[in-house]
Formats: sequence, C-alpha cells, structure tokens
Amino acid sequence: MNLFKISLSLFVFFTLISIPSLAQTEITADNSPKPKEDLQKLLPEHYLVTQKILWGENGLMRKMKKFELSKESRKYELGIRKTMMKAHRYIGYATLAGMVAQGIVGEKLYRGNTNLLDLHEGLAGAVNIGYFTSAGLALFAPPRISYGSKRFSKLKLHKYLAVVHLSSMIATNILSGMIENNPKLKPYHRGTAYIGYGSFFASIVVLEF
Repeated sequence: MNLFKISLSLFVFFTLISIPSLAQTEITADNSPKPKEDLQKLLPEHYLVTQKILWGENGLMRKMKKFELSKESRKYELGIRKTMMKAHRYIGYATLAGMVAQGIVGEKLYRGNTNLLDLHEGLAGAVNIGYFTSAGLALFAPPRISYGSKRFSKLKLHKYLAVVHLSSMIATNILSGMIENNPKLKPYHRGTAYIGYGSFFASIVVLEF
C-alpha cells in the first residue's frame, strides 16, 4: 500500500471519529462563572470532532489572540465558515464533473481499451484531490452557532449520503491499488465507483431542491 493509500486510511479514520460529540459546552464571554441561565453559548452543544480540533473551546485556533472565544471572534469565524462552505460547494461541482469524465473513460477501459489507462489514472488523481479538499473544507470549517432541530432535513440527508460516498471513495481507491495483482476485483472496483458517484450526485441534488 503506497503513501497515498496510507493517507486515505488516516483521513477516513479521522472522519469516522468526527461524529457529533455528546459533550455539551457552555461558555461565557468573559469566562467568569455565572448562573446557568445567564451563560451565553458561543459554540453549539454538538459539533464535529474535527471542528473541535481547531475551533473548540481549547482548539488550536484559540491559541491565537484573534480567535480567542468571544462574540466578536465567533462572528468573524462565521464569515470564514461561509467562505469555506462556498468553496466546498463549488469544488464539489467540479469534482462531480471529474467523476463523470472518469466514469466514461473507466467504462471504455473496462471494455478493453487499455490505451486510456493513463488518462483514467490522471482523472482519478484529480477527482481524489477535489473530493478530499471539498470534504476537508466541510470537516474543518468553524461550527455554526446552532445546529437547530433534531428533525430530519435536507442537510441531514446530505450528511448521511456523505458517509456513503466517503466510504465508497475509500473502497474504490483501495481496490484500484489491488486490481493489478487481482483482476477479479474489477467488478467490485467498478461497483464502489458507481455507488460513490451516485451518492455524491444525490448529496448535491438534495441541497439544490
């Protein structure tokens, strides 16, 4: 397994542990003890572990004076979040287009046109860069003020689908490195690629309608 596959494995490990934490954080603007009813929540009760690494009460970004936890810093962070989520969205669109191109080339390669192997691998590299960049922007963006109702929503469906296409992307990449020594894995590689594309496409569509 090469360095790229090891990197993917580490990425999925951190992603799988990035589930909403059950810990609840209550912080005051001046960090002084106050009655519970007067506490001002500057961070949501539940947010991703990956977000806590940077933006939690004791996150890495809190070491910088500009990002010390306060009303003002949180407003600034929400601006950063907005920019990151826009980038997440547009890089996602570009990645989807790359997946379509890769799928077309992959089908021809699957049917025996081996001259397209280099092109397929090049597209795979571009898709992986776009996909994991887009995912990273979402996973490490500053958390929202509140994550609202626990009811089912388009955003929650988007997140559930993300689990599917992330798992499929990991599986597709791992299988691609195993095919050379075990050609019998080609149908599985093809299957996980289609699942990844389908769930990724659906995750984008649900937010548009």
